[in-house]
Amino acid sequence: MSPWIQELHFPRLEIPITIDHMSSVMPAGPIPIAHGQSLYLSNLDNMIGSRVFTPTVYFYSSNHHKPVMKTLRNALSCVLVPYYPFSGRLRETKNGKLEVFFGPDQGALMVEAHAEMVLADLGDLSVPNPAWIPLIFRFPDEEPYQLLDMPLLIAQVTLFSCGGFSIGLRLCHCLCDGLGAMQLIRSWAATAKEGELVADPEPCWDREFFKPREPPLVKFPHIEFMRIEDRSSLTKSISQAQPIQKCYRISHKFQSWLKTVAQKDEITSCSTFDAMAAHIWRSWVKALDVKPLDCELRLSFSVNARQKLKNPPLKDGFYGNVVCVACVTSTVSNLINGSLSDTACLVREAQMGITEEYVKSTVDYVEVDMLRRLEFGGKLTITQWTRFSLYESADFGWGRPIYAGPIDLTPTPQVCVFLPEGEADSGGAMVVCLCLPEFATDNFTRFFNLIDSEKENVDASKSWPVFLK
Repeated sequence: MSPWIQELHFPRLEIPITIDHMSSVMPAGPIPIAHGQSLYLSNLDNMIGSRVFTPTVYFYSSNHHKPVMKTLRNALSCVLVPYYPFSGRLRETKNGKLEVFFGPDQGALMVEAHAEMVLADLGDLSVPNPAWIPLIFRFPDEEPYQLLDMPLLIAQVTLFSCGGFSIGLRLCHCLCDGLGAMQLIRSWAATAKEGELVADPEPCWDREFFKPREPPLVKFPHIEFMRIEDRSSLTKSISQAQPIQKCYRISHKFQSWLKTVAQKDEITSCSTFDAMAAHIWRSWVKALDVKPLDCELRLSFSVNARQKLKNPPLKDGFYGNVVCVACVTSTVSNLINGSLSDTACLVREAQMGITEEYVKSTVDYVEVDMLRRLEFGGKLTITQWTRFSLYESADFGWGRPIYAGPIDLTPTPQVCVFLPEGEADSGGAMVVCLCLPEFATDNFTRFFNLIDSEKENVDASKSWPVFLK
């Protein structure tokens, strides 16, 4: 294996958890909405991909001098005043869309638990491990993708016998995208650390900003939403096998070298994401040995559209969903026989295609034809968490977390996540996590590490090492 790519391993283990206490957390002061009232959610909030809870876990080595539960609970109660929508519930309107409804006995949910283990028993805390699932609270009778009448913020605090603890957090994606979630967590953490409310920037709801046009005007084909006739062996291979989660630490040197390889010429720009996404997609398809070769596959990824909105711009502090899904299509043959630079160029073009007009067209598309189910046929989805301040935002007064991020990708085995490295001296490394059937794991590792220098037209005189098949 390349010295620039390190395969990360996590232990199989059981974490017996005892739930000690559960309670609702209400806003500490008055909020600008009364019982019986509701808040509008935009079409970007209502997209099928947003109708989920996003689970994350944060590990801390010691609780030092501050009582953990009391500190976190009091801070959350304060933060729920400016972030009051998280104290409501979702309900369906007549047209099948969702809105935030406010009634009695709602609020966020905090769960106190303990484990007769020390953090060291969990193994390497820099690698997402599906065994950590008990650290995230789920109701005993909760159905998959259940949203209605659920608390919109659920936090489980698990105390370990060594004095360390974890915060298992579930946030409803309908209320915030990744950057919005970071804004909320940053406020909660700063409030816990300072002992008084910190909300900078001041949170802004303003979902009417994304009201559809009258009449709706869909200017683009929006292939990201369209069903695809999946003639390939890909989805069948994945659905019939138990997915195995694989994680790799990617050094900054490898990212830079890959970007150099993917750069088609001196004029065409190529980002690290373009190169990494293209390389992972190609390696994934090769490892799965997808057939037939003329079948068309898709790669999708979210693009933050905040900076695209100029007329008018979004208000500072807006924490709702402002992402559009970019989508790339290619035949199996072109992916496995073409060049990395060609695929990276497709990724770049899709990313650049997310414009202000594309955002408006997306809003109108959802208004006209709102999808009811997620489409995974013939598709890999990449989620980029490296742009989130996961570690910097989560200092609640006990220092930065040892690990911050997702746990288990196996329920969505066609999703790949780019994570930031947690250590302060990581040097720009990232962690790539994805799922594969067991038969494809060794092949993926091999393809991920090897670049065909002749096919990629790499100049051997360059200072970067070249890995040959």
